[in-house]
Amino acid sequence: MSLTQRFPLGDPVVVGDLVDRLRAEPDGGRLKVGDPRIIEFLTKFARKLLAPAVARRYPELASLGFFLRKSEIRKALTRLADDGDALRFPRGLVFHVPPANVDTIFVYSWALSALAGNHNVVRVSSRSAGAAEEVLIALNAALSEVEPETAALITQTQRMITYDRSDEISGALSLAADLRVIWGGDGSVRALRQYPLAPHARDLTFPDRSSFAVVSVAGWQAASDAERRGAAEGFYNDSYWFDQAACSSPRAIFWVGDADAAASAGEEFRRLLSEVLAAKQHVTEPAMAVQKRVSAYGAAVDGLISKMTFDGNAVATLELTEPAALPREWLGAGTFGSASVRTLSDLVPIVVRKDQTVSQFGFGREELVEFATELAGRGVDRIVPFGSALSFSAVWDGYDLLAEFSRLVSVQV
Repeated sequence: MSLTQRFPLGDPVVVGDLVDRLRAEPDGGRLKVGDPRIIEFLTKFARKLLAPAVARRYPELASLGFFLRKSEIRKALTRLADDGDALRFPRGLVFHVPPANVDTIFVYSWALSALAGNHNVVRVSSRSAGAAEEVLIALNAALSEVEPETAALITQTQRMITYDRSDEISGALSLAADLRVIWGGDGSVRALRQYPLAPHARDLTFPDRSSFAVVSVAGWQAASDAERRGAAEGFYNDSYWFDQAACSSPRAIFWVGDADAAASAGEEFRRLLSEVLAAKQHVTEPAMAVQKRVSAYGAAVDGLISKMTFDGNAVATLELTEPAALPREWLGAGTFGSASVRTLSDLVPIVVRKDQTVSQFGFGREELVEFATELAGRGVDRIVPFGSALSFSAVWDGYDLLAEFSRLVSVQV
């Protein structure tokens, strides 16, 4: 069975030939950590994503373009400098399997691995569309603008491919890899782990995760009108860019402080969020509107919620019977559990390892550090302001990705 080469564009190829090409020594010399040829290509690619026409159509690609600017790349690489007796080198060949529901995650994963000097093969889902297709167009366009030697090096060491489900292809790519990166949830991790790795290789996995938001009632009351509107817009970006299906998109919101004041603040927040949705001309598809109501009524039948409020088809607020009833599964875009707690400490007992991102508004750094300290590693890998839940970082799910994509060689005399 052959596979389709999406980047660089090429004729269909059988998996054995692809592996041989990716394992071969590149003409321009082996890649290094922070290789200037990779940086040159990534910065050309970033400019494509930051073009006004692209950024307006796909705001998430503007975030990706910013992440790949030369200054940001240099900042990330400073953490990987050789330290004393330890020298840092690439891992080798990395096989990435990203999810289909978040169109751009494969680019972050691939770019960081390439910066670490690896040869890479990325399986792009045949169901990917929109932003993913724009990314592939930009990648191939950027390839035509770099020096010929750099273009040849990228072609020899980097591949983004598409293929239908195939034990032969997935098995061959897994066995050839020095590192396999699996995104997309528990099912994807279990499915890919049936294909053995070489004895020296290992998996870097990103299983099912869930996230929630917290708002300080006192912080909300102290905020200006502009800051409150900004919070609503940031929450919209966190929740609606990927139909709330991203692992870092909040599925519940907790109001922390006085319960009576929390109710009033929650009403104002929902009103502001509805205004943002109207300004963004958000359209809820009929099937999604049905999904939300089915999920909401199901939660009510299960005794998890005491009240539900639908603000049109775009927002469904489910008042939780208790904080521990927070939804960790996707219930439909724009469906949020809601509850009031007295302090952040009240949330500590309900946090589990599956919880990834806490997006917050109105808290000071000391409060958030104290909360993270109380959690003591039982869950939560990120605490970020509203509007930053989907902002990718080189540290993700508790992993320092550049470090994971490289290896250390110690030299002692």
